[in-house]
Amino acid sequence: MPSQRKKGRAVTRSDRHEHTPARYGRTFAIGVTLNVGFVIIEAFYGWHTQSLALLADAGHNLSDVAGLLLAWAAVGAARLRPNVRHTYGWRRGSILASFANAIILLLAMGSLGWEAIQRLQTPADIEANTVMVVAGIGVLINAATAALFMAGSKTDLNIRGAFLHMAADALVSVGVVISGALYLWQGWTWIDPVVSLVIAVVIVIGTWSLFYRSLHLLFDGVPESIDLNAVRDCLLALPDVADLHDLHVWAMATNENALTAHLVLKGGTVQTRGLLEQARENLHELFEIRHVTLQVETADQAVLCPAMHCS
Repeated sequence: MPSQRKKGRAVTRSDRHEHTPARYGRTFAIGVTLNVGFVIIEAFYGWHTQSLALLADAGHNLSDVAGLLLAWAAVGAARLRPNVRHTYGWRRGSILASFANAIILLLAMGSLGWEAIQRLQTPADIEANTVMVVAGIGVLINAATAALFMAGSKTDLNIRGAFLHMAADALVSVGVVISGALYLWQGWTWIDPVVSLVIAVVIVIGTWSLFYRSLHLLFDGVPESIDLNAVRDCLLALPDVADLHDLHVWAMATNENALTAHLVLKGGTVQTRGLLEQARENLHELFEIRHVTLQVETADQAVLCPAMHCS
């Protein structure tokens, strides 16, 4: 196959099947270990100091451990080879993990908001110095873990789910530090639940995109990074292609997209091998679509396509 130039190097057939980097296995292991240890510390001191913010954050951190494990399992599932029962393998597990992580985050923030409202009705004193120290440790741990996932979050929705979990935890911990400082400064017993409530709202707003995008992909929606009209124009611009129909683009995983289409050829004899190779290279280079299935047919054959399936 002819190679193509991309980012200063040749892109070959092997490049088209590079998926989630293996290094994320170690990243998930580090993230899970750090957060399990911190949950234990935070829960103990939250109970000892009667801080709702610390206890709520410990519960949220525990849900994030579950979220990390879920995302980690999805990365592992994506590496399982296809078989006669699962011809695409288990790649879609990453989309399911993204959706589940969004649900976990939304439920955790709903619980945090409810507890904050309850505490507003019965404010309580807290040991602010201890709370601030423990929360400060949480900021460092969660921010460091989020940084490990930052690069991958830009291209992989499953990794983005893990990143949002850790970034949300870091934000909650920052809020706990602020509420402790304000309590020491003004003695406001209501500041702890108010800050928790504000942070819950901020995180819900930030999580909504993950929820919507993963739900969209679960129902085979066109990935938001792909313009379907641009894909259509790309295929129609190929030599000897007169028309196309049954164009479908969907996500096989959070970092892999697939395409199927019927290409209607112009009259005369056409060397389809070169045409298909060019189509695949263009789709990979312009849209990062790695899995392409194209059927070529004449205008007479295209007429036979059932109307309900044509597009």
